[in-house]
Amino acid sequence: MADLSVRRGTGSTPQRTREWDPFQQMQELMNWDPFELANHPWFAGRQGQAAFVPAFEVKETKDAYIFKADLPGVDEKDIEVTLTGDRVSVSGKREREKREESERFYAYERSFGSFSRAFTLPEGVDGDNVRADLKNGVLTLTLPKRPEVQPKRIQVASGTEQKEHIQA
Repeated sequence: MADLSVRRGTGSTPQRTREWDPFQQMQELMNWDPFELANHPWFAGRQGQAAFVPAFEVKETKDAYIFKADLPGVDEKDIEVTLTGDRVSVSGKREREKREESERFYAYERSFGSFSRAFTLPEGVDGDNVRADLKNGVLTLTLPKRPEVQPKRIQVASGTEQKEHIQA
């Protein structure tokens, strides 16, 4: 919400005019994210450096669940993927680059550190055939569905075909 200064007539002092709008206030409350400040440097605990929190994309296809995570600068050896029951967890770390005393930084905004993300999966994941690939800084997890939970197309018969089938 913004306070607006309005001048009325000549020589009058600015007056604040603001009409209370309950719908506007409700909209602001609904858009409020209590975790928005979680990435703020004050909460990172790393001398003003923001925590490393990779972005994930999760989608479902006909045959599998596909997870993609942006992990630039993370080595394969620093990533751990585990599947326990109906939960997949991805954890790892991105190391801070070594800095020399003689180097002068004008901006240092890259984040680093450990991360861990966990997702609850629906029933029907084939845990024996899960694949994890890291290519160009993108981790792709493919969790195939078991054949019995994959959708099957059912042929719809017309009424005349059904009568012929019954008489035969």
